[in-house]
Amino acid sequence: MAGELTISDKKHTVGRLKSRPQFLAAREGEKRRGGFFLLEVLDRKEPDSQARVGFTVTKKHGNAVERNRMRRRLKEAVRLHAGFAMQPGHDYVVVARRDVLDASFQELAAELKSRVETRPKHRRSGDGRPRNV
Repeated sequence: MAGELTISDKKHTVGRLKSRPQFLAAREGEKRRGGFFLLEVLDRKEPDSQARVGFTVTKKHGNAVERNRMRRRLKEAVRLHAGFAMQPGHDYVVVARRDVLDASFQELAAELKSRVETRPKHRRSGDGRPRNV
């Protein structure tokens, strides 16, 4: 039909974490540390649902203007560079550090993308043996 857009590839969207229990649940998941932020990842075991992301900036990192600027920069980096790499059925919480303000946007986006794409490392079994024996 005339005037209809036909787009073959589906746009990968990312949902938002909005309530405190959702943020607290993500704390129980895997933690991926970086220079600019901490990324907490929780697999909800729902592969059919979309990925969700939330942002946290604590008061120790500056006044409201600075915290909002950090949050806006992280949101834009997720929107442009890392949203497509987020796995469906996972929750991601980005806990910002003060260095987010001073970093270039390219550095911030590259680190966010690499942290989202990293796979969990295999954990040692808890057999109680010392490592060097």
